[in-house]
Amino acid sequence: MADYYEYSIPELIRLLGARFKDYRLRSNMTQKEVSEQSGITITTIHKFENGVTGNMSLSTFLLLMKAIGQLDALDELLPELPPSAYLMKEEKKVQRIRHKKV
Repeated sequence: MADYYEYSIPELIRLLGARFKDYRLRSNMTQKEVSEQSGITITTIHKFENGVTGNMSLSTFLLLMKAIGQLDALDELLPELPPSAYLMKEEKKVQRIRHKKV
């Protein structure tokens, strides 16, 4: 397994773009089809897949994942955690953590 902490952010974006392209091809979809389903321009998809995009919003990424049928993969990225005893207080879930001033 790769140590993603060794990668720079642009390298991680290039890696994600290459993986997205592989998933798109395995889904037997063209960039045009993904563009039509997601509402994202072909140019943006091309730049993402080839690692030349400067920055991509999370919304755009999620639209692309949805277009290729991989939105469920988010459960692997950030799986739901079991309840935490630390964050529970008198049967109520803590909404935020505040540190006491010393």
